[in-house]
Amino acid sequence: MTSARRRSYGVKGAPYAFLLPAVILFALFFALPIGYALWLSLHKVKVSGLGLGAGARKEVWAGIGNYTDALTDNELLSGALRVVGYGAIVVPVMLGLALVFALMLDADKVRFTPFTRLAIFLPYAIPGVVAALLWGFLYLPDVSPFYFVLDKLGMPQPDLLDGGPLYLALSNIAVWGGTGFNMIVIYTSLRSIPAEVYEAAKLDGATPLQIALRIKIPMVAPSLVLTFFFSIIATLQVFSEPTTLKPLTNSVSTTWSPLMKVYQDAFGKGDIYSAAAEATIIAIVTLVLSFGFLRAANSRNKQEAAR
Repeated sequence: MTSARRRSYGVKGAPYAFLLPAVILFALFFALPIGYALWLSLHKVKVSGLGLGAGARKEVWAGIGNYTDALTDNELLSGALRVVGYGAIVVPVMLGLALVFALMLDADKVRFTPFTRLAIFLPYAIPGVVAALLWGFLYLPDVSPFYFVLDKLGMPQPDLLDGGPLYLALSNIAVWGGTGFNMIVIYTSLRSIPAEVYEAAKLDGATPLQIALRIKIPMVAPSLVLTFFFSIIATLQVFSEPTTLKPLTNSVSTTWSPLMKVYQDAFGKGDIYSAAAEATIIAIVTLVLSFGFLRAANSRNKQEAAR
């Protein structure tokens, strides 16, 4: 083989050599765990006799039995309904605030923009567990400074960790932590709009409000779709906030959200087979909702482009 041919093979194989580490990491830490979870979800443990001694517990084929049990589990279904209610509060409030903050920062007469942008984004940099602990103690009547002030003012002191207000308490943690990230995404999209567009609108007599409603928001629609997509996924996977607040209140059960149910079955009850089936169902639901939403958004964009 000549040196020129060897050099040609080396050039052609270079991209695959660069991709090899990523492929190996993807297979070890993503593909294999997913495959193992699917395998576990199709099996179960069969106990013979008292379950003592060698061979008393055997792993056998279960088929779709674990999936059937999961889909008829009232605790899992109740957790899914709670997450739907939680998401109905978090997603619109968080994206609405992110859009308002981004529009305010993009205005011409705003001062201290770098500091304000950093202040709004900073809560996102705080880990979710730390944020949940922080707000959890602010919600506790015995240690919260807010309850102390309300008591001195003679005002009612609602228990935010009990009953219906619990949804608001959990939603507040998510909104406080996620608004900054979504604001940065939308603000970056706003800064990419050419200045000539604004100048033309001003020459036509458009007010700042009209520019925001008729130019800025339509032109950042792809960013809004992206942030909505990420928010939906994060909502379906809520885990750290209710888990962290659970020791502070009896209103949060060990199966408050679907992922908490998976954790409880896997590590509380030791039933990793049922937990694998539940996790697979959650992943499929997330995939279907995400794919459906993106497809609907793409169809709408194509229709608007055709006009």
